[in-house]
Amino acid sequence: MASKPFYITTTLPYVNAEPHIGFAMEIIRADIIARFKKSTGHEVFFNTGTDEHGIKVYRKAQEQHVDTQEYVDGLSAKYRELAKALGVATNEKGITFNFIRTTDPHHKKAAQEFWKLVDKNGYIYKKEYAIKYCVGCELEKTESELVNNRCPLHPLQELEIIQEENYFFKASAFKVKLLELYSARLEFVIPEFRFNEIKSLLQHEGLKDFSISRLVTKMPWGVPVPNDSTQVMYVWFDALVDYISAIGWPDDTETFKKWWMETGGVVQYCGKDNLRQQSAMWQAMLMAAGLPPSNTIIINGFITGEGGLKMSKSLGNTVNPLDIVNEYGADALRYYVARELSQFEDSPFTPEKFKEAYNSGLANGIGNLTSRIMKMAEANIGKVVVKAPDLEAFQAVLSRYDIKGAADLIWSRISELDSLIQKEEPFKRVKDEKTKAHALDIIERLVKELAEIAHLLEPILPNTAKAIQACIAENKPPATPLFMRK
Repeated sequence: MASKPFYITTTLPYVNAEPHIGFAMEIIRADIIARFKKSTGHEVFFNTGTDEHGIKVYRKAQEQHVDTQEYVDGLSAKYRELAKALGVATNEKGITFNFIRTTDPHHKKAAQEFWKLVDKNGYIYKKEYAIKYCVGCELEKTESELVNNRCPLHPLQELEIIQEENYFFKASAFKVKLLELYSARLEFVIPEFRFNEIKSLLQHEGLKDFSISRLVTKMPWGVPVPNDSTQVMYVWFDALVDYISAIGWPDDTETFKKWWMETGGVVQYCGKDNLRQQSAMWQAMLMAAGLPPSNTIIINGFITGEGGLKMSKSLGNTVNPLDIVNEYGADALRYYVARELSQFEDSPFTPEKFKEAYNSGLANGIGNLTSRIMKMAEANIGKVVVKAPDLEAFQAVLSRYDIKGAADLIWSRISELDSLIQKEEPFKRVKDEKTKAHALDIIERLVKELAEIAHLLEPILPNTAKAIQACIAENKPPATPLFMRK
């Protein structure tokens, strides 16, 4: 029996600056899960893209004195290029890779149809209001969320006061339904402590109605509100619809049914600053439209820089992932994301930490092990027939979206093979007729176990896995080290 389809998406990063390592982390993790699901027999739809509306995007274009569409076109292309540079499965059989832009005509039409449906169902109204607004988050901020009257995520930006008549979404109507959803889906949000956080928020504060439009005279860069030329959609209301517009909604009902209804909804990766938007606001919007909820929301921690501050475009402390890929290779960054970063908590990144991890885990780890084993194999035995490994433990870990746990399992096996070589010294014993037969058995065992490791590496380090498998097939060590020591 064929496995049911699987749909996974990243959030869509704003195109108000070039890609940074935080987004690289998210798309790498989603890619690892997409490749893993493909390996277990699922047909996969993998969605990512760019969020191109909103006031901070509009202002960035103005600052640079360029047309806003021209501005977003240029940056969106860089995000698309990054996906390829990171080794993401953009052209992999069994995985449909989709890159959506919120300025795409189909998406804008879908956002408008979504608005009409929610309005028809009675969950949109208009009122005059005044709020404190963080442009960096593109979100309203309450007093309890502020530190020294500033957003803690964007402390260098002053809050703005928005006072105008806009449309609102009646999110408050969905508190009970959301709590019922949370009770029915025990792993709706991963990790558990983030799930407890959103449940506590709803139980104690509820979900407040939020503005879903802006006056064109103040912010013209957005999807036009249906039947009201004076307003454009608030960026969050527009962008969240991409998860369904990407799979054909509302026109292509067959495609939407396949990837949303048959899969039980999308698996979404996002940062911890997106917890409320993805697990509550978006789910309430789906309920208002009469659509089923998402499947699972996976919440990443932040990558922090020097001093423990979150890496962000507004703080100017970001690391360009392409610089890392150009110096170390895509699989090196994938390794760091998979094994060295905490799965759900904040994790520091510095060039020094990265280099140390690269040398210990890759150059002196899997790279050195592959060279040692295949040199012994080439000199002493013929090609080894390898069998498909037992993946039960590995699959069980990745099925829980525990990428770090899966990587640790692999590197535990790498360490075991290093220890076996040190203990048995087959490279010495093979020269002695008394111990040669035993040494040959050890070398064959090493090759077989290296093949198993390569198989496990396929979703995490795809290029490295292929390189090791080629070495085993040819019974030769790599012509150059898999990872040069830095």
